[in-house]
Amino acid sequence: MASPKRVVIIGGGISGLSAAFALYERAGNDNAPLQCTVVEGQDRFGGKIVTHHRDGLIMEGGPDSFLTTKPAGLALCEKLGLTSQLINTKTENAHTFTYSKGRLRQFPQGLIAMVPTKVGPLFRSGVLSWPGIVRMGADWIIPRRPRTKDEETLAEFFSRRLGSEAFNRLIEPLVSGIYAGDANELSVDATFPQLVELERKYGSLIKGAVAMQRARSSHGPTTTARTLFTTLRGGLGDLIGSLEDRLSGAGVSLCRGTNVQAVQAAGSGPGPPYRIELEGGDRLEAEAVILATPAYVSAEFLRPFDEPAALALDGIPYASTMTISMVFPEPAVKSLIRGYGFVVPRIENRSLIAATWSSMKWAERAPVGQCLVRCYLGGRGREPLLDLDDTELTERARRELETIAGIQSLPLHVEVYRWPRAMPQYTRGHRERVRHIRERVARHPGLYVTGAAYDGIGIPDCIRDAEQTAAKLSAYLWDRVS
Repeated sequence: MASPKRVVIIGGGISGLSAAFALYERAGNDNAPLQCTVVEGQDRFGGKIVTHHRDGLIMEGGPDSFLTTKPAGLALCEKLGLTSQLINTKTENAHTFTYSKGRLRQFPQGLIAMVPTKVGPLFRSGVLSWPGIVRMGADWIIPRRPRTKDEETLAEFFSRRLGSEAFNRLIEPLVSGIYAGDANELSVDATFPQLVELERKYGSLIKGAVAMQRARSSHGPTTTARTLFTTLRGGLGDLIGSLEDRLSGAGVSLCRGTNVQAVQAAGSGPGPPYRIELEGGDRLEAEAVILATPAYVSAEFLRPFDEPAALALDGIPYASTMTISMVFPEPAVKSLIRGYGFVVPRIENRSLIAATWSSMKWAERAPVGQCLVRCYLGGRGREPLLDLDDTELTERARRELETIAGIQSLPLHVEVYRWPRAMPQYTRGHRERVRHIRERVARHPGLYVTGAAYDGIGIPDCIRDAEQTAAKLSAYLWDRVS
């Protein structure tokens, strides 16, 4: 029997664990011997996915759900036997608000792919002025932009098509909630290429969104059992726990609390092409390595033997964020909170990016008589908030909730999670930068990068990219001609 191929995956977040799972799936299907090690520097796996259970509360420190329109997340849950544990958002509370012009206003219905398509709800919401609505409607007649023009930022794209007021009041807070970024820096081609394609195909975002709606209607009523977002009944931490169990059962070596000091390319000499130096002096040898780490960490691993790749990875900036979960007595807030939560436009100059009424959005998140609220702070340009200690940060968020939602009660319990340099920013030139990174890395056979820094930041995006990386790696290990 052939000797097992040795693979080391550096990084034990959702990308690294998904890559290991997909690789072992392929090895099992091909009856190919494999020895895989996942190395994680923290004392737990999961990266930004962290769920804390306390006295009947289920609190998420990082993401609290994932999109169902991207299939990779649902498919992985099915493979892990977790489909029965998926829960939908509570349909009875299906409203989202924005803090605009001094008060919370319901987001207008009729938004398709973030593009407003109905005037009535816009007018009733009060989010936009009449001149702003009229300017937005001019999207119907504004000519499409020539393909030969330079790449636009999100701010430039939406302001050109829909006007600055519609961008600042409607679009920007949604973008900030997804990317924690500055829309004046983010590339529209890298973040929302489907909207660029709408303009190219229809000459108008609104025309394109209406066409999308008609196309959906022509297929008849949907029978999907999933809302736009879903999560696991016990929290997203169950996804990580299930991956750990399955990988351990398959013989994957899971090393947590162990930092990688260096990745060495051995060159063309005898022996495995890669050596991974661990803290404490231990060493792993491997035929292949996957770097499932943030771009700036991967850059340091590559710098000794590929400076151009490291420089390109350094060119992907990151934003820092924080989440604060607060538990309030239900009688003190029940008349004040509605729907799933709210977002805050940058133009309002607030510390909060958004807040989720977690126990109104998801079932079984808090005991009877309590309300769980999750605040989201920080983002590009607002990193100084990280300099505040937990007490100051919590008080800042509590005062924001009082101003925005009228909550005057003190929280019964608070949990603060800090995520320094956690959110990759897809700035102008991102797609070309990623193309260059992948080309450089491909010069080192058996070496791969994967994760949120490249082709999508959501959980399904990370799973998809990890699975594609595993497919390339398995082809390299077992399909190539020896």
